[in-house]
Amino acid sequence: MFPLGSVSRSITGIPFVTVLMILINAAVFYMEMQQGERFIDRWSAVPAAIMAGREVETVLTSAFLHAGWVHILGNMVFLWAFAPAMEDAMGSVKFLIFYLLGAVAAAAAHIYGDPSSAIPIVGASGAVAAVMGAFLVTYPRDSIRTLVLTPVARVIQIPAIVLIGLWIVTQVVSVTTEPQQANAGGVAYLAHIGGAIFGIVTGRLFIWRSLTKPS
Repeated sequence: MFPLGSVSRSITGIPFVTVLMILINAAVFYMEMQQGERFIDRWSAVPAAIMAGREVETVLTSAFLHAGWVHILGNMVFLWAFAPAMEDAMGSVKFLIFYLLGAVAAAAAHIYGDPSSAIPIVGASGAVAAVMGAFLVTYPRDSIRTLVLTPVARVIQIPAIVLIGLWIVTQVVSVTTEPQQANAGGVAYLAHIGGAIFGIVTGRLFIWRSLTKPS
């Protein structure tokens, strides 16, 4: 399932930070393709190195790297579905701070789960999960236009509390049933969970004005 955005509300302005984050992710991905493994090795987050006090800045820079086209496109689709509404509610400056802190929180959760790992982590998934977590507690009853690919591709509307809630449940189930994934260089489920928890716990604290009812 791919969320396409809320049908329950319209934003009041251009989501500048959301667009900026997408453009930065695209630009960094272009640099990855141009410079290859050397670029990824320098800016990806390696838990063992960070725990040793080296390359600490990568807890943030790794959130702008991606493992391939499917990885970045999936993350950007999810970001565009939920971020504009949260940027509208928080204001651009607070949303930027929230997004970056969400990326750090997600990386920290992954590192906590396996501090000795030498496998680099990359991707905006943790920051996007923070946005989803904030959306969940802010607009739980919004209907999300969602592309469902099986058995036949179609667009349906799913309540945010159901869509995001099920996504979080799948991450928790995956991290408990597939604990070897992180060590094997697979999906960083703990980063997703950490980001989502950060968004759920702190998202409403970043809201700068009274929330409007769905239009």
